Amino acid sequence: MTTSAQRTVLRTTHAVPTADGAQLHATVRGSDDAPVTVVLAHGWTLSQGAWDDVADALADDVAAGAVRLVRYDQRGHGRSTWGPVEEVSIDLLGEDLARVLGTLVPTGPVVLGGHSMGGMTIMALAAAHPELIGDRVRGVALVDTSAGELSKPPRTAAERLQQRLLPTVGAWAVRHARRVEGWRRLVPPSSPRHLAVVRGLLYGSAATDEMVRRGADIMSASSVRSFVAFYPALGAHDKAEALAELGTVPVEVLVGDTDQLTPVRHSEKLAGAIPTATLQVVPGCGHMLPQERPDLVTEAIRRLVAGAL
Repeated sequence: MTTSAQRTVLRTTHAVPTADGAQLHATVRGSDDAPVTVVLAHGWTLSQGAWDDVADALADDVAAGAVRLVRYDQRGHGRSTWGPVEEVSIDLLGEDLARVLGTLVPTGPVVLGGHSMGGMTIMALAAAHPELIGDRVRGVALVDTSAGELSKPPRTAAERLQQRLLPTVGAWAVRHARRVEGWRRLVPPSSPRHLAVVRGLLYGSAATDEMVRRGADIMSASSVRSFVAFYPALGAHDKAEALAELGTVPVEVLVGDTDQLTPVRHSEKLAGAIPTATLQVVPGCGHMLPQERPDLVTEAIRRLVAGAL
């Protein structure tokens, strides 16, 4: 349901150029003179639409002039372009976030929220630009994410074979993307089989069918290249040493208790390494907390906004 606050909030779209020429599609809600800007980064094979429920929950805050809200599509996702790079990395996404801040939020306090790969993006930003943390960035929400150790050494012959074949298979899939997309359409996101896979992998027992359908729709809009190119980048991500940079500002860490992609132990490590962090493990939820419990994620962001002021 659309509230009167949501109808009256100023909304603009922007194309943010990156250092290497990619164009990041961003959406801004609220007034330029709001005291705090909230910037939200989404996860792998998603788009800024994955934050829709949180954005709607913050609509009254935006309408009241308390916050300004910025969301953007990570490169190669949603309506953002890839740029000229062949190999992507989480570090590159951190530089993209720095460009979003410099272009759309050049002054004033900022609260960052990152889900999954978006949380990793924030860690990469902190590692490369520690001067921003505490000065511009006054609070961080890390949702269903990890500082590293997402890939495990192969233990069996089958796993070793799979590891060797993945780059070749991935390159083939990108070269023959049209054919692969045709195969994907044989099991559309509306099909019970597709929804069952998405629910089993990403959602907890409390998720509604509507949540799962919306998540499946967002992911199905992602290209084959976004699935393939970012997979090794996630495995290579290691920002454990950069977590100390976040320890100068309040950090809210949230994770679903049945998250399979970034299990609870990853969030426990984050909370243990960041002295200013508060950990919240949410029962009955999986990897999609911005959809499954947008109320809790929004409350955490509001606490960070209050601290930023």
